[in-house]
Amino acid sequence: MKRAVFIGGGPAGLFGAILLKKALPDAKVEVYERNRPDDTFGWGVVFSDQTMSGFRAADPQSHDAIVGDFHHWDDIDVHFRGETIRSGGHGFCGIGRRRLLNIFQERACSLGVEQHFQAEINELTPLADADLIVASDGVNSKVRTRHAEVFQPDIAVGKCRFIWLGTRQKFAAFTFAFEKTEHGWFQIHAYQFSEDVSTVIVETREETWRAHGLDGYTTERSIAFCEALFAKYLDGQQLLSNANHLRGSAWLNFNRVLCAQWHHRNIVLIGDAAHTAHFGIGSGTKLAMEDAMSLVSRVASASDVQAGLQIYQAERSLEALKLQSAARNRMEWFENVARYSNLEPRQFAYALLTGSQRIGHANLKLRDSGFVEGYERWLARRSGVYDAARPPMFLPFRLANMELANRVVVSPMAQYQAADGIPGDWHLMHYGARAVGGAGLLFTEMTCVSATGRITPGCTGLWNEAQRDAWRRIVEFVHAQSAAKFCLQIGHSGRKGSTQLGWERMDYPLASGNWPLLAPSAIPYLAGVSQIPQAMTRSDMDEVRDDFVRCARLALDAGFDMLELHLAHGYLLGSFLSPLTNQRQDEFGGDIAARLRFPLEVFSAVRAVWPRERALSARISACDWAQGGLSEKDLLAIAAALKHAGADVLDVSTGQTVAEQQPVYGRMWQTPFADKVRNEIGIPTIAVGNIFEADHVNSIIAAGRADLCALARPHLSNPAWTLSAAAEQKFQEQVWPDPYLSGKSQLERNMERAAQADAAVGPV
Repeated sequence: MKRAVFIGGGPAGLFGAILLKKALPDAKVEVYERNRPDDTFGWGVVFSDQTMSGFRAADPQSHDAIVGDFHHWDDIDVHFRGETIRSGGHGFCGIGRRRLLNIFQERACSLGVEQHFQAEINELTPLADADLIVASDGVNSKVRTRHAEVFQPDIAVGKCRFIWLGTRQKFAAFTFAFEKTEHGWFQIHAYQFSEDVSTVIVETREETWRAHGLDGYTTERSIAFCEALFAKYLDGQQLLSNANHLRGSAWLNFNRVLCAQWHHRNIVLIGDAAHTAHFGIGSGTKLAMEDAMSLVSRVASASDVQAGLQIYQAERSLEALKLQSAARNRMEWFENVARYSNLEPRQFAYALLTGSQRIGHANLKLRDSGFVEGYERWLARRSGVYDAARPPMFLPFRLANMELANRVVVSPMAQYQAADGIPGDWHLMHYGARAVGGAGLLFTEMTCVSATGRITPGCTGLWNEAQRDAWRRIVEFVHAQSAAKFCLQIGHSGRKGSTQLGWERMDYPLASGNWPLLAPSAIPYLAGVSQIPQAMTRSDMDEVRDDFVRCARLALDAGFDMLELHLAHGYLLGSFLSPLTNQRQDEFGGDIAARLRFPLEVFSAVRAVWPRERALSARISACDWAQGGLSEKDLLAIAAALKHAGADVLDVSTGQTVAEQQPVYGRMWQTPFADKVRNEIGIPTIAVGNIFEADHVNSIIAAGRADLCALARPHLSNPAWTLSAAAEQKFQEQVWPDPYLSGKSQLERNMERAAQADAAVGPV
């Protein structure tokens, strides 16, 4: 490589130029920056202690110069509703953005990097002889815009407005402060990055910003408004702006940017040009500089620059997605402060600290054990446990008159082992093993209310006395041998019925012996493959409603502690709720109130026969993961209606409504929907979806995102998952079956040895 050009002289461009010049001393490396050397938007840059170790290895000289100017702190303060909650051990360091740029400029100059300031690059033609053109020109990248059809940027605009300010006020900790106005909440993100200067970012919802008239304010008037609102945190110090060079309002929306393609011929994107991370997570500069490190390592020694660029994108795009997922979680948390404003200050602070889902309960305890142990004691007292702190997953919980020993739920898992709907020995073994495995609540698979309401021939049912008696046998075993409570989930397959077993060709019709299907509209699940269902008549609705009522009465006779109606996943009742599957023109189709009418009729009929002292739940799909599907407004309307109709808890899942869905998977990926319903509607929720670690359960429960956590696959591989989690966390109050007690002591010893071995080795 003979010539490399970096367009944009921010941290990513300068650091990349430094590393490339070090790797290729004979190459001509240039940086073109549109602004002057000391021009910069923003005030301070934050890094974690862990981040800096990577920079040291890449360029010790830059690292040492940065560290020499660092302001370091460990604590986070959360000011909310008159209380200050402090958590320590977080290990942050800050530096002025201008000082960081000056350090990189000086280091680049010492290596022979050519730097051109006030140099606007509008055309790439003059750079035609460059072997590599690096677009490090930020979130509004002109290079990315010029080749948008190749880079395919996905840009989403945040719901908040923010203004980036400075102050001479010194903050002892990274400070979050929240103030409520007549139009909504404002918050500040504030941190000290030098001996005498701090950053203060003021943020609020767009509608709150407009309601206060801030869209018509000058920068000076906006600053005066913010100074008055947050005066008690500023101790008489003024707020300052260095954004006078900006055109229009100094208030901005955050743009989440992610490009499908990061390179084109010899042009490559790094940093904010390729992806952005919300300032609430404080990792945008880190991500950009790590891009630079990866890019240089892949192209400097490559004989084929294109091959190096492909490896660079493959390597960094996954990391960017992970960080963007965490940043999105944190951004949405701050966008929805009003949702959490009814939480007690301690829980509000805990929810903020873990809002990105990168930091969980165990990690927070590692950082500040005193904070977490005090919080656990507080949670325990709120749950009626006064003897000692305990992991949040082992807190008791009451639903109606049912007391659960802990917050772990064995999620419904189809077994496809029934004959004529009758559960047999397999089901006795399956449910019995998981009941003695320690979970507080055990769910059956979706049990169908009629023979023609089955998904497959192997599905369990409850429409006759033989099935009732078979279920009673299992219920009595669970009650006799465990402390678990037992919930029957009931449903009707709708257009997804009469299909093959789950390990055969799922969702495909049976080769023979198919039965007729019902649905709100005559739309097959798999176009050209699935059977076309019959659009339900009023008579059909009456029959189905009565099937659910009969099933509920039989469930009561069988002795179940709890009942759940399946209103999700594109089965019959869920198909009424989604506009993608309900295209009726009568009173049961149209807006969400009309689409709710029949599912609500069924739920209310069941509630009328299911005793109030026994919990009644509904499983709902919070979204369809498909264009034109359920909206957030629809979700909240559904949840509110079910609460009003007598639901004690909502089991919040998503999708499986239409075959063309496009879910966004990840750890705890459906929990935000349970969080939204719980904290906006005010009803207990069950979180589901890739929850597989005890730390996930602890974090979700402790933050108030849900009241219970349902795990499916972990319970398939380990029926005693809850017992294992108790042993791992040294929770002695968990009930074990007497015949298994010797296994308890051995498991605890083995886990203790493993923990000691990990501690001896140290972090990898």
